[in-house]
Amino acid sequence: MTTNTTASHTSSGDVSYLSASYGIKSWLLTLDHKRVGILYLVMTTVFFMVGGLFASLIRLELLTPQGDVFEADTYNKLFTMHGVAMIFFFLIPSVPAVLGNFLLPIQIGARDVAFPKLNLLSWYCFMVGGTLATFAIVMGGVDTGWTFYTPYSSTYSSYYVALALSGVFINGFSSILTGVNFLTTIHKMRAPGMTWFRLPLFIWAQYATSVIMILGTPVVAITLLLVALENLFRIGIFDPALGGDPILFQHMFWFYSHPAVYIMIVPGFGVISEVIACFARKRIFGYTFVAFSSLAIALLGFLVWGHHMFTTGQSMYAGMVFSFISFLVGVPTAVKIFNWTATLYRGSISLETPMYYALGFIGLFMLGGLTGLFLSTIAVDIHLHDTYFVVAHFHFVMVGGMVMAYLAGIHFWWPKMTGRMYHEGWSKASALLIFFGFNLTFFPQFVLGYLGMPRRYHVYPEEFQILNVMSTAGASILAVGYLILFAYLFLSLFVGRKAGPNPWRAVGLEWEIPSPPGPHNFDVTPIVTKEAYAYEEADVTRFGGNANDAEGEQIHQEEGAEA
Repeated sequence: MTTNTTASHTSSGDVSYLSASYGIKSWLLTLDHKRVGILYLVMTTVFFMVGGLFASLIRLELLTPQGDVFEADTYNKLFTMHGVAMIFFFLIPSVPAVLGNFLLPIQIGARDVAFPKLNLLSWYCFMVGGTLATFAIVMGGVDTGWTFYTPYSSTYSSYYVALALSGVFINGFSSILTGVNFLTTIHKMRAPGMTWFRLPLFIWAQYATSVIMILGTPVVAITLLLVALENLFRIGIFDPALGGDPILFQHMFWFYSHPAVYIMIVPGFGVISEVIACFARKRIFGYTFVAFSSLAIALLGFLVWGHHMFTTGQSMYAGMVFSFISFLVGVPTAVKIFNWTATLYRGSISLETPMYYALGFIGLFMLGGLTGLFLSTIAVDIHLHDTYFVVAHFHFVMVGGMVMAYLAGIHFWWPKMTGRMYHEGWSKASALLIFFGFNLTFFPQFVLGYLGMPRRYHVYPEEFQILNVMSTAGASILAVGYLILFAYLFLSLFVGRKAGPNPWRAVGLEWEIPSPPGPHNFDVTPIVTKEAYAYEEADVTRFGGNANDAEGEQIHQEEGAEA
């Protein structure tokens, strides 16, 4: 995408949103969308580490068939707190709140989001919610499972369950405020010439995600508030002993929580589109279909919650409808996969670190999606329900999908966010370790689930030990990969070479301003004159020929050596 106006020329050495001279107060009171994105990045990373610690303790317990490390109650708290930390405070906010906050205004040519104060308030809601949940974890723990199923959460649990529920409830306001802000910004603040079909696909994905956050989050917020009230005041809503209906809780919870899967994964789809287009040096094949498939996923996601409830005794006919729609939601997802594959076909592919994660995402997410079809089939789900097959499927979608996409985005836009490059050798080694460690961790769990090992048990038959040992070994490799990643990204802030405005030769408004960007992104509002992914035209203009030409490649190598 090119413009016919000049962007901000503030150099990366000048005062910017990263400058320490502003002080901690300026960070805590900032209205700069980029700083808010960085604040989210820091805190979601903290919650990722907390959730990862609990996951490591779970795998340590499952190394042997006997419950010889933790008592049953402690183990219940471990898998609950792992889920709460990872899902509500890392997976859901990470791509929208981190990459979305940082990039969305820049990619559409705006100087900030529509409501900067609400944007900062969303981070404070996230922090208050996370603090309450963390306090509940530290003081007594929560043992209900991350789904807070009644009557566990309303009858048999402690005061700390209500505290954790309150934290998740408050965190919901963060999602709602972010969604409102993004929708308004996209509708009202696009630069001249930035038509709907010139928007980057990352923006389309954020738009679809914002719709889900606005429509779905109030439902789960009200549901969890009702559970907290029942827990504290013994009001009969979900507890059958008080005249309530626990199945009603499941309907209300999953009406949000299945679309919440798409809050986590749809923004990741947008990231993958950006990365593949850049490193294949091609337009996204079927741009319009990819764009509208995000909206289709957002719509259909609200119609499939009942496939979590095949074993609750719901109507056979309702189960058949939910099963059919669950298969149907795979269609817009498949559109993306096939179109990305067509984009890669005969592309000038460069295997940089973001591309490693993008290709890893496609493979792992496909396996996660295909195994979801097993769970959408009523007869098969009866056997696999609440086994480790479900755990493996969920992690292939969330970690193999969303986390891989998130890491692709972090590595792709890290030079833009910080003005520094990371070590390419270490980053590629880390990506391979994460990919291998992930598969060794979770693929054996498909077999465990098929053989009938139930999830959330810390004692299991001895014949399952070898597969659990493999899973724990894989988790160790996965942890090493993440530690290396944290190390080289952190060190790059101090020793990384300067990135320049556009180290990837990418197209898009964010690559036409300095790295890191100035406080208001653009000195002059850009005017957009071309489509989002005009890579062929950009390479012809830059090299005076095709990007595959030897002369063009030589020029590119010389420029890289000078940088």
